Amino acid sequence: MRAMRKHDEARQLLKESVLNHDKSLFTGHLKDNWIHPVAHFEMAANLWMERPGYIAVHDAPATEGKITNGEEGTQLERKQVQECKEYLEKAARWESYELDARIGLKVTAAMEAVRNSLDDDGNSLELRHTNYDERPNATLEKQSTAASALSVFEQRAQSVVSRIRSREPGQTARFTHPLTHTKTSTDVIVDFDGPDDPYRPLNWSFRKKAITTLLYGLTTMGATWASSIYSTGTRQVDAEFGVGEEVGTLGTALLLFGFGLGPLVWAPLSEVYGRKPAVLAPYFIAAVFSFGTATAKDLQTVMITRFFTGFFGSAPVTNTGGVLSDIWTAEQRGAAIVGYAMAVVGGPVLGPIVGGAIVQSYLGWRWTEYLTGIMMMFFLAMDVLFLDESYPPVLLVYKAQRLRFESGNWALHARHEEWDVTFKELGNKYLIRPFQLLTTPICFLVALYASFVYGIIYLSLAAFPVEFQEVRGWNQVVGALPFLGYLVGILFGAAVNLLNQKFYVRRFKANNNFPVPEARLPPMMLGSVFFAAGMFVFGWTGQPDIHWIGPVIGAVMMGFGFFTIFQAALNYLIDTFQKVSASAVAANTFLRSVFAGCFPLFASIMFRKLGVPWASSVLGFVSVALIPIPYLFYIFGKRIRAAGKWSRASVYGD
Repeated sequence: MRAMRKHDEARQLLKESVLNHDKSLFTGHLKDNWIHPVAHFEMAANLWMERPGYIAVHDAPATEGKITNGEEGTQLERKQVQECKEYLEKAARWESYELDARIGLKVTAAMEAVRNSLDDDGNSLELRHTNYDERPNATLEKQSTAASALSVFEQRAQSVVSRIRSREPGQTARFTHPLTHTKTSTDVIVDFDGPDDPYRPLNWSFRKKAITTLLYGLTTMGATWASSIYSTGTRQVDAEFGVGEEVGTLGTALLLFGFGLGPLVWAPLSEVYGRKPAVLAPYFIAAVFSFGTATAKDLQTVMITRFFTGFFGSAPVTNTGGVLSDIWTAEQRGAAIVGYAMAVVGGPVLGPIVGGAIVQSYLGWRWTEYLTGIMMMFFLAMDVLFLDESYPPVLLVYKAQRLRFESGNWALHARHEEWDVTFKELGNKYLIRPFQLLTTPICFLVALYASFVYGIIYLSLAAFPVEFQEVRGWNQVVGALPFLGYLVGILFGAAVNLLNQKFYVRRFKANNNFPVPEARLPPMMLGSVFFAAGMFVFGWTGQPDIHWIGPVIGAVMMGFGFFTIFQAALNYLIDTFQKVSASAVAANTFLRSVFAGCFPLFASIMFRKLGVPWASSVLGFVSVALIPIPYLFYIFGKRIRAAGKWSRASVYGD
């Protein structure tokens, strides 16, 4: 009986050791006591544990007899204990049996099965995954069954995990095959059939490229439209839910904050699964959330749905630039980006005009959201019907898949399929590196300037109603028409950018067909002066006794300056940070969305407290302080790029 108590004590110590991963519980007991030999096999499982959740079982040492129930200290028992101790000290043969002690599967049941598997000589012990005929009790059997079921479930779950994993290669189970030592030959790598392959997006017809650019532009405009049209119904939202103006304005700010966070998700997904799914899937969800805003029964729902409309709606804003780089050459891309930039800014400009008419009618503010959702669904349907995937690596995956089925050669594959994507890699590219780039002078100053002028556009959503509705007494529809001044200025800015494209192409060819980032800056240099001047013109012609054409001219000048600064900054970042341009664009997108989200929150208070002239002047002084940025980089940009870790490739080409 005392021997049985010793055995039970050893078994309990084993359980505690495995659960706590602490071997000292056993080793201390071993020094002072003898233990039943079977308990030593249990101890072996603990002593040879290489990592949590795995145990080792050794071949059994020969024994010279059976254990009696007599006194503890018999010579035979002591001899068996000594043999087991000596055996455990040797690095004898062992085999691993995966066992998760954390979920309560007792080692004791397995060890009893081990004891039953001894032959007459006490040799050749083996722990198997077989059914045990005799179990110590029903509880252990149930626990073993539950553990096995859980293990099977986990294995199946791992088999459908996405290619994006947080694990490093090698952390999963090791698989074997006779040819694993053989490297892939270049003969089975699928690539485009030369530079003139019609399957290559750069070789698409001009018509197809134009349709693709137009549809992605409209899709982007639908998202940016959602960011501004809501602002026209802010007063009705305030009245319906009984909140102040600042709280109602959060509906605009939260959507723009979603614009800032979304690119950190959608940009990496586009590089893994392609542009089309990374745009259309989240865009559909954004449209659904827009309908959710329209049917909201309380303010919390309005705010939550507005944020997620921005978060998912940022997908086309983020990835359309990548689509343009897929289908247009460097010489043609400047003109294409003009169209894209007009789509980005066209939504915020046109939204308040249409929204003002809807809100003033019997429809009310909810129909601004219904209309947004309907527009987004319409653009989405057009995209599904007429857009093709444009990301070359994913296109090669499709090509390889088709060739495998047609040829029966299952070794054919694309390079993209060899990429074992991890969250660490994508996180470094889109979460860490963008903020690292913001510490460089070029990325920080250029993104800061672009973000400031972008924020002014959204500040105008609150400033224009003060100027034209409160000061001049216009109604909501007429008071939104001055936003057309922005649109006229944007058209002038687009024309200047197209003219500068000819200058850029000449510099590009003179530099052996290598990008010249500084050749992107002349429109920005001109626009910086016009933007600052427009701020002062808008502010100091805003008195009721001065003709309304004065502030509208100021809006035209600001629109011209905004567009030239915005587009030149985007092109300059892409040309400068060539290999990490995606991270640079992500940094710019994040910063400008933060500015755009914050500016409307203080715009109304600022313009009412300071008055339109001085409120505009404060912002104008900041604009003047930012004017030297494009001139600085036009003169010293190449020298600064050569000294930068991420930008020197744009100078030396390495």
